[in-house]
Amino acid sequence: MMPSDALDDAAFDRLQQSARDHLWLHFSRMGSYETAEVPVIVRGDGAYIYDARGKRYLDGLAGLFVSQLGHGRTELAEAAAKQASELAFFPLWSYAHPKSIELAERVANYAPGDLNRVFFTSGGGEAVETAWKLAKNYFKLTGKPMKHKVISRAIAYHGTTHGALSITGLPELKQQFEPLVPSTFRVPNTNIYRAPIHGDDPVAFGRWAADQIAVAIEQEGPETVAAVFLEPVQNAGGCFPPPPGYFERVREICDQYDVLLVSDEVICAYGRLGHMFGAERYGYQPDMITCAKGLTSGYAPLGAMIASDRLMEPFLQGNASFAHGYTFGGHPVSAAVALTNLDIFERERINEHVRDTEGEFRATLEKLLDLPLVGDVRGDGYFYGIELVKDKTTKETFNDEESERLLRGFLSKALFDAGLYCRADDRGDPVIQLSPPLICDQSHFDEMEQILRSVLTEAETKL
Repeated sequence: MMPSDALDDAAFDRLQQSARDHLWLHFSRMGSYETAEVPVIVRGDGAYIYDARGKRYLDGLAGLFVSQLGHGRTELAEAAAKQASELAFFPLWSYAHPKSIELAERVANYAPGDLNRVFFTSGGGEAVETAWKLAKNYFKLTGKPMKHKVISRAIAYHGTTHGALSITGLPELKQQFEPLVPSTFRVPNTNIYRAPIHGDDPVAFGRWAADQIAVAIEQEGPETVAAVFLEPVQNAGGCFPPPPGYFERVREICDQYDVLLVSDEVICAYGRLGHMFGAERYGYQPDMITCAKGLTSGYAPLGAMIASDRLMEPFLQGNASFAHGYTFGGHPVSAAVALTNLDIFERERINEHVRDTEGEFRATLEKLLDLPLVGDVRGDGYFYGIELVKDKTTKETFNDEESERLLRGFLSKALFDAGLYCRADDRGDPVIQLSPPLICDQSHFDEMEQILRSVLTEAETKL
């Protein structure tokens, strides 16, 4: 008997052909689908997703670091339908609607310090664009027009639009789109597993890594640097947490040189690290926060740039205007979904759940350290990377051909076939990333570990 989610053969074949003929998938090698099926996900329920053949998978990546509350939440769908029936759309271009006002206040109340000004976007990349444009505009209005440059970290990902991609520290993602926006510069990230110095002393390593920001500012000229963009836990490369004291030192450096600290929390905000914002977890005060994804748990697209009162102040004078915006930024339906999403966060104590269970998640994943392929398990909250190595003793990594064969030639498909949706990637060194819905528990952690153990054990025979 066919599973209830499964399409019949004729409908499945039609969908496959239509996908091949018309749908351009993101970050995908489209030529690979000439001989392979396009994976088609038709339904979600809790921590699980189901494909067009009726097969169930554990969503080990929360879609794309998005589905904080899991799938199939009818309360969120109902909030969207109710708002759409009342006011489906109106722009925030010189006008407002109630849900945008309510959500701006709600987000501002969660944000640390005086981050009280919320500029809504459609998603994370747009939030990063907004933050950079605001930084440049702010300094022009306050008599420092030369301040326009941005510093970010090696291997860091900040988005795909021209500005956000310019801030991104992944050369292979940028080369085919160059020339990009000039005036962005890279400093070392906080991957202590690959630390070039102080690898046995997290405090010293954190101080060194932070100080490289000061070095970069001095090299470029403090009068030209506007902002530093940093994720609380860096995503690309495989979940690099900050060493002790790192952000405290970064804040000191930014204050010293009058440089804005932007906390890019498109992934890390809204419970991923057990707090509404990662800056709260690590105890630092940014000048701006960029966020998206978990703000609605993916039930509608929405992002935001949250700025301090100081950054808004020049725009409250005379005829000044921040000449920037997006048609769908702060969309009424998305804002309504976000408000309901945050209601559920509070009602079900989602952040507390993550903090209460993150130790068990880490301990379960660390069991994999007994495998020859697993060199490092790192992360915080419900956000982890597992780095794969050729030699655990020397930390020798795989060359490009070996990484291609391991990740794309075997692991990505094998993990999915085994019932686990996650990410096997080599932006940086080869890693498997896990970022499950925040409703998960020990049974889900165990399921992830068992699938990973089985597939990674088989992978050893493929090398």
